[in-house]
Amino acid sequence: MIGSDMRLVIAAVSGILLAVLMIVRGRLHPFIGLLCGAFTVGLLAGLPLPDVAKAVQKGVGDIVGGTGLVVALGLSLGAMLHLSGAAASLAKGALRLTGARAAPWATLGIAIVVGLPLFFETGLVLLLPIVVAAAEEMTGKDGAARDAAKLRLIMPALAGLGVVHALVPPHPGPLLAVEALGANLGLTMVYGILIAIPTAIIAGPLLAMVTTRGVRLASPIITDTGLSIAPPKRRLSLLIVLLPVMMIATGELGQMVPGMKGTAWLVAASNPVIALLLTNLLALPLLFGRRLREEAIQHAVWHETMGAAGAILLAIGAGGALKQVLVTAGLSDLLARTVLMYAISPLLLGWLVAVAIRLAAGSATVATITAVGIMPGVVASSGVSPELVVLAIGAGSVFFSHVNDPGFWLVKSYVGTSTADTFRTWSLLETTISVVGLGLVMVLSHVV
Repeated sequence: MIGSDMRLVIAAVSGILLAVLMIVRGRLHPFIGLLCGAFTVGLLAGLPLPDVAKAVQKGVGDIVGGTGLVVALGLSLGAMLHLSGAAASLAKGALRLTGARAAPWATLGIAIVVGLPLFFETGLVLLLPIVVAAAEEMTGKDGAARDAAKLRLIMPALAGLGVVHALVPPHPGPLLAVEALGANLGLTMVYGILIAIPTAIIAGPLLAMVTTRGVRLASPIITDTGLSIAPPKRRLSLLIVLLPVMMIATGELGQMVPGMKGTAWLVAASNPVIALLLTNLLALPLLFGRRLREEAIQHAVWHETMGAAGAILLAIGAGGALKQVLVTAGLSDLLARTVLMYAISPLLLGWLVAVAIRLAAGSATVATITAVGIMPGVVASSGVSPELVVLAIGAGSVFFSHVNDPGFWLVKSYVGTSTADTFRTWSLLETTISVVGLGLVMVLSHVV
């Protein structure tokens, strides 16, 4: 490396380290910490302050403008599924059908399906109370054996939520990576599902057989914020959950048919904003019926949506600012030159960058935004499949959840594990998703 390259690396490390210290040690919101880190990177890299400010504004605008609507519409759909009792009805019905023996596999499938349109935290808060209640009913043992049996139902649900969070559009993390790298959304969905299913099986039911032994549970923190309304029919609930995925998949895959590319209705169907908006509009009458006009229901839905959306949009917007400053300073070009010089696999590089940001900042979404922001030059110069790079980055973004990840404490509280046992169960589960996901991406890269 020449002197300017070393200065850029030092600037990037210093800015990211400052952001981490402000978030973890200073207990500041990621919005403030990441913005300070972005300005630090730019100034230490030698950019004029006005240029840094412009890069910050562009980064926030690109992320919020490109992904903000998807995030907000996904959160509102999640709130409707939650408050109407639709998700709870689906989960309870599936567990009742399968019985105790197949219950871990049922919770895995439920989490994958219900988690598709939801942020991880929303899916966790929505599903875990249901799974814990089902586990209480299905496990008649005492002591440690009872706790292990409960965890063997809970951990597959966490694995299902984790894999879609990392690997399957239209989940917002993979979706913003698709947009940033110019990947094909339909192919990314197909590849993501092919990788997600075996990854979830390994990280969920199979891993739980080993990690849950001897784990003792305290009383979990479970709250019921649902409205007092009759849940909708299960087939309607399932339709609402799957509709945006089916619309996007139909639009993308339909355009692969000769003569259909560019067809207006297929293009519209494949747009995530349109798919989620139409699903929201259908969800209101189908999930709430005539009660959708009640002030209490409208207030509950939009209060839950906007409360979550504000924090998420601020955090990912600031992550976009840090990403843009790194790109403007030249880190993306530096990585592209490094890949060509040392023959580093672009898939491995994307995974390692996402892992580093994940360990430092704690947020999978911020890790994804930062990694995809500096990878376009690498993708262009190497000719690697952008769809596989999206999945490699997604796998890296969930590596080893620990104390700087809000999801770590959320899982600990809802499951009832000690801090040490949360590392042993949840952190190992996330790491397994990350490593197995990367391995399967590598395998797939030799097939497609």
